[in-house]
Amino acid sequence: MPLSMLLEMPAEAWPDRVALGTREARLTYSQLRAAAGNGAHALLETGARSVAYLGLNGPGFAVALWSAALAGLPFCPLSYRMSGEQLRPLLGLLDAPVVLAAPACEQLVDGSQAAVVPLDAFAAGWRRTRPADDPLPVVADDATAVLLFTSGTTAVPKAVVLTHENLVSYVIETVEFGSAAADDAVLVTMPPYHVAGVNAALSNPFAGRRIVYLPNFDPPSWLATARAESVTHAMVVPTMLTRIVDELDGSPAGLPALRVLSYGGARMPRAVLERALAAFPEAGFVNAYGLTETSSTIAVLSPEDHRTALSSADPEVRARLSSVGRLVPGMTAEVRDPAGRPLPPGAAGEVWLRGRQVSGTYLGQGSALDESGWFPTRDRGHIDADGYLYISGRADDTIIRGGENIAPAEIEEVLAAHGAIADAAVVGQADDEWGERIVAVIVPRPGAAIQAEEVRSFVRTRLRGSRAPDEVVFVAELPYTPTGKLIRRELGAMLS
Repeated sequence: MPLSMLLEMPAEAWPDRVALGTREARLTYSQLRAAAGNGAHALLETGARSVAYLGLNGPGFAVALWSAALAGLPFCPLSYRMSGEQLRPLLGLLDAPVVLAAPACEQLVDGSQAAVVPLDAFAAGWRRTRPADDPLPVVADDATAVLLFTSGTTAVPKAVVLTHENLVSYVIETVEFGSAAADDAVLVTMPPYHVAGVNAALSNPFAGRRIVYLPNFDPPSWLATARAESVTHAMVVPTMLTRIVDELDGSPAGLPALRVLSYGGARMPRAVLERALAAFPEAGFVNAYGLTETSSTIAVLSPEDHRTALSSADPEVRARLSSVGRLVPGMTAEVRDPAGRPLPPGAAGEVWLRGRQVSGTYLGQGSALDESGWFPTRDRGHIDADGYLYISGRADDTIIRGGENIAPAEIEEVLAAHGAIADAAVVGQADDEWGERIVAVIVPRPGAAIQAEEVRSFVRTRLRGSRAPDEVVFVAELPYTPTGKLIRRELGAMLS
């Protein structure tokens, strides 16, 4: 099934229901379908063989994504935060692209040899009326639908190939058609070049939920928009949720319409989550774990899981707040040792995944799947006896100190609970005696006084002595991607 069917179904079921926008500026499902059809013709008329999008999120992004899907052209949203020097090599990997560019971004692609269409001009094209019988191409299920460049937190970005089948499988398996009420609205703050931003544009129409976009995130605007639009669903990355909770400063959020608050994309500190649960008492929290290569979410910690864990006196049940939940339908997972052998429940190793939504293919580099269709995530973790998946960090991040494997996330979780620490990251640095030494990089809270020995003692009393940092470094801020992922290669460079 091509992606176009995910738009045809709601357009037929609820033609007059609002699909995109605020209560004042909006598109209904029938208008969105017509706009996407017109946009598809406009894209095909350029003669391009792929479509790049360079701008903020918003209704125009959703129309561009659906237009490319109907035209059968690979769609590649690019980061508007990159420089021209960073963008041009990525554009060079695309096949005869046309770039849909916001006014502020047009100069970024100067000298790229790619055709550029201003977003305003493209919008005029999809608003133009066309004959109803003007045909569009038949798109194969295995055709490339979306190309997403990885965040490049540890290496040079590479383009993940997501087919129509990958993305449709994800939506069909995880979203019930028509499950949203007519007045449901989701607040989308994820950037368009993130897999969660792409899937917000695909999955919410299938549910029948109105999408409200917030192009630039800041806590006051997020809270104000959620109130003004009676937002019922929202997704944030941990850094966003941290800033929202800090903005509330112990006060309740006052968003009675908000029923589901999803978070994901990076590690969520336990202390932040518990503060957020108190600030949003009416909301059901969902932890969504996934990768670009898996078309987004592969495991979910449900609202009921959160409530059960929070209220339980059993340490093992309460520990589930640190898990990413259970696998979604259609997904299978294994935890393997370095030799590739499956490990029993509770044993830590590398997480491997298999399912129709899994791509594992990179543009120009082929597939990373093994002969049985399994994808190596490069994430370390374990699955407990009840099927809950725990992610301890990237395999490449593991610190090997004196022959002992140490996950930075284990120490970072402890540091996040210290009242004087605003943010923390743990990395390994070369050491002649131990192989690697543990370095804790600390961002103190404003006005807080904290010493290195206090940090070491705090960790030592909560974990084994071998986990206590050998070195503590204080900095003003840590390097993150716009989607909240710690850039460890930059962190390492700061320490060298």
